[in-house]
Amino acid sequence: MDNTQRIQQLVRTLNEASDAYYNGRQELMTDYEWDKLFDELRLLEQQTGIVLPDSPTQRVSEDTTTGQKEEHEYAALSLAKTKQLPELVKWAEERPIWISWKLDGLTLVVTYDDGRLTKVVTRGNGHIGTNITHLTKAISGIPQTIHYKGHTVIRGEAVIAYDDFERFVMESGADYANPRNLASGSLSVKDPQDIVDRHIQWIPFTLVHIDEDINSWGERMDWLDGQGFHTVERQLVATPTASSVESVIDAFTQKVTTKQNPYPVDGLVVCYDDTQYALTGSVTGHHATRAGLAFKWQDEAADTVLETIEWSCAASTISPVAIFQPVELEGTTVRRASLCNISECERLGIGGPGTRLSVIKANKIIPKVIQVTQSAGTFSIPTQCPVCHAPTQVVESEASGTRTLHCTNDDCPAKQLKKFARFVSKEGMNMDGISEQTLSKFINLGWVAEYADLYKLRAHILELSRMEGFGEKSAANIMRSIDRSRKAEAHRLLYALNIPLCGIDVCRRLLAAYPLEQLVSKTQPQPVTPDLFSDTNQTQPVSPDLFSDTNQVQPDLFGGTVTTDDPAAVFAHVPGIGPEKSASFVRWFRHDGNMARYRRLTAELEVSEPVSTPTGDLCQGLTFVITGDVHHYKNRNELKAYIESQGGKVASAVSGATSFLINNDINSTSGKNQKARQLGIPILSEDDFIAKYGSSDA
Repeated sequence: MDNTQRIQQLVRTLNEASDAYYNGRQELMTDYEWDKLFDELRLLEQQTGIVLPDSPTQRVSEDTTTGQKEEHEYAALSLAKTKQLPELVKWAEERPIWISWKLDGLTLVVTYDDGRLTKVVTRGNGHIGTNITHLTKAISGIPQTIHYKGHTVIRGEAVIAYDDFERFVMESGADYANPRNLASGSLSVKDPQDIVDRHIQWIPFTLVHIDEDINSWGERMDWLDGQGFHTVERQLVATPTASSVESVIDAFTQKVTTKQNPYPVDGLVVCYDDTQYALTGSVTGHHATRAGLAFKWQDEAADTVLETIEWSCAASTISPVAIFQPVELEGTTVRRASLCNISECERLGIGGPGTRLSVIKANKIIPKVIQVTQSAGTFSIPTQCPVCHAPTQVVESEASGTRTLHCTNDDCPAKQLKKFARFVSKEGMNMDGISEQTLSKFINLGWVAEYADLYKLRAHILELSRMEGFGEKSAANIMRSIDRSRKAEAHRLLYALNIPLCGIDVCRRLLAAYPLEQLVSKTQPQPVTPDLFSDTNQTQPVSPDLFSDTNQVQPDLFGGTVTTDDPAAVFAHVPGIGPEKSASFVRWFRHDGNMARYRRLTAELEVSEPVSTPTGDLCQGLTFVITGDVHHYKNRNELKAYIESQGGKVASAVSGATSFLINNDINSTSGKNQKARQLGIPILSEDDFIAKYGSSDA
């Protein structure tokens, strides 16, 4: 193959990979592989003088996101990149520079006029993007209004934190390879409600334009902070030398390797503080020479040998994980890396045990198999779920063509991960130190199939202490946390059971009406009142329709009414419950096996009943509605508990019976604020409430 043919092949391969990368489809290669091929292409272009019009050195991938296309007011060109510290220092020219995260998400350009958000557009190809303004309510960090009234253009990155990505993949069984892939794919939807639970965060990384002269990049970022934006983390290097720049880069690198930064990054961005000087550079290829420089870490690769492939269940997806001979990478010992899905295994050419692999820690943090150097044996796909042993099924995504493995059993414990996470949560049984990832391991090992099993984990403490990522101290801490949770408050226990429609408030209301055991016993089928005119005066048990939503009653022969054994009617009379929540609560306890599992769980616990008598009267006779974030109290539930402890009530909606609306954003134009103003109901900030009615030490 001559140089021209190789250039054509590289351009075609890189463009296909870029198109998938930028538009939320299944990745065709790793960043490591892309950078390696890109560098080869750039060198060949320099040596031969052959530069094709569609070369990725000359353009950004086309934006295939569906929606209205818009031309950018200011071109969003990409940055030149380097992995060499001397090149960075030379580029700085001894001028003050700023170093910040190169966030790994999807660039969005946000525009404000007269203090109001007017449009949000994807980066696209740098010149034309897609208008996604309709999705902004599902993206955190993009306020609808700002104080400044002039024309404002801001660039930022839409990112998803690692923890939120792992939670979403576990709960949904989606086949996204990484947080950036999920963020990018999320912005092609039409309904913002479809992506709210993905927790996309927009982080501004530069102020492109305002109608004022601010020539310092640092001051421009401070200006954005003053407008209420949460901007990218950054560090000034006043005098760029090899030692001063290396010191700052090392500090950022330390935050990556110790996981102090929650968001994915793929390097650092370097820019001049003097924004006027930054504009004087020429435009070469698809980037401006002085607009900024991307610094990417040198990926440290190591060769190893595959020992086995472990299949890990999360939600409905069963994902392959490579277990290989331990290697040292970035100062840590690594012996496992996710292979994502069947398609990725096939792309890499993964074989069986003995296959030789090349492994890196992508962006200093995520172990990743980048190449198979010598295959051995055969890659086999399990026909049974490793958790419940039900048959498996290979599913191919219509959108991306990605092939993933799924468990066919709807009751597989791995599909209940979200429920187990709520059970151990702070609001539930408060098992500190047990994350969703840890729960997933327990489930995949077969240690946990129902809630009561968590209290039997001590039988596995030795094995747990020897597992990667744990150790004796971590295992002992988990056991102590589990033991502490045995003394459970009744409302926390009910909340932890994951009964549909039964949040903390519903649980408190039910327990205010009945002690726990009486509450649970009332969920079971009750004898019906005998027919006084029947030939047989024998009480018969009712066979309830567990899925009935009707609140039927039978006439009482003596003038009253006798409620049938209808789930919707059992607790409908309790204030704040009603037929729907009553039916949900009753049906849960009547569903197959739930009562038996509940009994096995409570046999492990010492449950305390709530104290319903208020401890004070500072809020006696008052009804509050709480909205927005709180700052003095840990959360709104804690503020609610304090109000109730002082004889007050907390409602969910503003009405004529509301005494006060509590909202730290008093000037907000939210629906609750508007309703309160219409009804003449005072709006209190949290500080106002504490000053009038008590302390934050609730």
